Amino acid sequence: MIEAAKKPYFEKLFFLYNRQLFKRHFNGIYLDGPAELPDQAIICMNHSSWWDGLLLFHCNQVKIKHDIYIMMHEKGLKEFPFFKKLGAFSVNRGKPKDIVLSLQYAGRKLDEGKSVCLFPQGDEMHLEKRPLGFLPGATSLLEKHPHVPVLPVIFYYSFGDRKKQDLFVRICPPITYKELTGISRKEKNSCFEELFTKELDFLRNQVIEKNVSHFENVL
Repeated sequence: MIEAAKKPYFEKLFFLYNRQLFKRHFNGIYLDGPAELPDQAIICMNHSSWWDGLLLFHCNQVKIKHDIYIMMHEKGLKEFPFFKKLGAFSVNRGKPKDIVLSLQYAGRKLDEGKSVCLFPQGDEMHLEKRPLGFLPGATSLLEKHPHVPVLPVIFYYSFGDRKKQDLFVRICPPITYKELTGISRKEKNSCFEELFTKELDFLRNQVIEKNVSHFENVL
């Protein structure tokens, strides 16, 4: 697997570039989240767009502010190796041994007090696809690190009455290992997927009903 090679100076420069990129393509990034966040988390996001990784980076810089490491497809990381400098490390789901190595690497980062970010869907899927089809990677990490909560971060892209899209982000309350019902990893993963789906549908309904006046534009 390909390990991350974070460069703080590069993160600062990339934040400026990334912000301008979003300003060029979106009306705004509208965020709703709790006033207080955990100091460390297994951050999980839905994956429906090429922008998702860049969006997470921006939200982390302006709101979450964790030292994050994000699991990324090996193919994508080889195509865009600069993501290593932002904390990306690879996973190759076609090789079971590589999956184990990637999860072990993520576990070591958690042990170091870092936050690990995953897309539990694995692949990019349409925003409205249900079920979400979560893979058990996040639940596996949570099982081995029950003191670290899962922090669901929901992304929703929407065209309104303007030329460019609106981007809505909801940072949900953290979920602890004990809060996931079930005995087996499969059952707990299903519980997590169900909770995440409810939050995603809730955000979708807020956007449809235009009940978003309390969101903050972090762009």
